[in-house]
Amino acid sequence: MNLKPLNDNVFLEPLEEEKVTKSGIVIPDTAEKEKPMKGRILAAGPGRIDDKGSRIPMSVKVGDLVLFKKYSETEVELESKKYLIVEEKDIIATI
Repeated sequence: MNLKPLNDNVFLEPLEEEKVTKSGIVIPDTAEKEKPMKGRILAAGPGRIDDKGSRIPMSVKVGDLVLFKKYSETEVELESKKYLIVEEKDIIATI
Protein backbone atom coordinates (compact mmCIF):
# COMPACT_ATOMS: atom_id res chain seq x y z
CA MET A 1 0.00 0.00 0.00
CA ASN A 2 1.40 3.37 -1.01
CA LEU A 3 -0.39 5.97 1.11
CA LYS A 4 1.20 9.24 2.24
CA PRO A 5 -0.79 11.47 4.64
CA LEU A 6 -0.58 15.21 4.08
CA ASN A 7 0.52 17.87 6.56
CA ASP A 8 -0.05 16.83 10.20
CA ASN A 9 -2.22 13.78 9.54
CA VAL A 10 -1.32 10.23 10.53
CA PHE A 11 -2.60 6.98 9.04
CA LEU A 12 -3.02 4.27 11.63
CA GLU A 13 -4.27 0.80 12.28
CA PRO A 14 -6.80 0.76 15.13
CA LEU A 15 -6.06 -1.66 17.96
CA GLU A 16 -9.09 -3.11 19.67
CA GLU A 17 -9.19 -3.10 23.45
CA GLU A 18 -10.02 -6.30 25.28
CA LYS A 19 -13.78 -6.20 25.94
CA VAL A 20 -13.84 -9.08 28.44
CA THR A 21 -12.21 -8.83 31.86
CA LYS A 22 -9.92 -11.57 33.20
CA SER A 23 -12.79 -12.87 35.31
CA GLY A 24 -15.00 -13.19 32.19
CA ILE A 25 -17.18 -10.08 32.59
CA VAL A 26 -18.14 -8.63 29.20
CA ILE A 27 -17.76 -4.84 28.99
CA PRO A 28 -20.51 -3.29 26.82
CA ASP A 29 -19.69 -0.66 24.19
CA THR A 30 -21.65 1.96 26.13
CA ALA A 31 -19.17 1.72 29.01
CA GLU A 32 -16.28 2.78 26.76
CA LYS A 33 -17.73 5.85 25.07
CA GLU A 34 -15.35 8.33 26.72
CA LYS A 35 -12.18 6.22 26.68
CA PRO A 36 -9.45 7.24 24.23
CA MET A 37 -8.73 4.86 21.38
CA LYS A 38 -5.46 3.08 20.65
CA GLY A 39 -3.66 2.57 17.33
CA ARG A 40 -0.33 1.95 15.62
CA ILE A 41 0.95 4.59 13.18
CA LEU A 42 1.54 3.15 9.70
CA ALA A 43 2.31 6.45 7.92
CA ALA A 44 2.75 10.07 8.98
CA GLY A 45 2.68 13.34 7.09
CA PRO A 46 5.64 15.77 7.09
CA GLY A 47 4.05 18.12 9.65
CA ARG A 48 1.98 21.28 9.58
CA ILE A 49 3.04 24.65 8.21
CA ASP A 50 2.95 27.59 10.63
CA ASP A 51 1.88 31.18 9.87
CA LYS A 52 5.41 32.10 8.72
CA GLY A 53 5.54 29.27 6.18
CA SER A 54 7.93 27.06 8.18
CA ARG A 55 7.18 23.37 8.52
CA ILE A 56 6.76 22.09 12.08
CA PRO A 57 7.90 18.44 12.15
CA MET A 58 5.68 15.72 13.58
CA SER A 59 6.23 14.61 17.18
CA VAL A 60 5.18 11.02 16.33
CA LYS A 61 6.63 8.56 13.83
CA VAL A 62 5.77 5.38 11.99
CA GLY A 63 5.53 2.43 14.36
CA ASP A 64 4.50 4.47 17.42
CA LEU A 65 1.62 3.11 19.49
CA VAL A 66 -0.64 6.05 20.36
CA LEU A 67 -3.79 7.00 22.23
CA PHE A 68 -6.09 9.43 20.44
CA LYS A 69 -9.38 11.18 21.14
CA LYS A 70 -12.51 9.22 20.35
CA TYR A 71 -14.63 10.65 17.52
CA SER A 72 -11.66 12.59 16.08
CA GLU A 73 -10.78 9.98 13.46
CA THR A 74 -11.77 9.52 9.83
CA GLU A 75 -12.39 5.89 8.94
CA VAL A 76 -10.96 4.57 5.66
CA GLU A 77 -11.35 1.10 4.17
CA LEU A 78 -8.51 -0.21 1.98
CA GLU A 79 -8.24 -3.75 0.70
CA SER A 80 -11.28 -4.67 2.86
CA LYS A 81 -9.53 -3.63 6.08
CA LYS A 82 -10.44 -0.59 8.22
CA TYR A 83 -7.85 2.09 8.98
CA LEU A 84 -8.05 5.54 10.55
CA ILE A 85 -6.70 8.99 9.71
CA VAL A 86 -6.16 11.30 12.69
CA GLU A 87 -4.68 14.79 13.01
CA GLU A 88 -1.59 15.04 15.22
CA LYS A 89 -3.39 17.49 17.56
CA ASP A 90 -5.89 14.73 18.42
CA ILE A 91 -3.18 12.32 19.58
CA ILE A 92 -3.11 12.32 23.38
CA ALA A 93 -0.02 10.20 24.10
CA THR A 94 2.43 7.62 22.86
CA ILE A 95 2.70 4.26 24.60
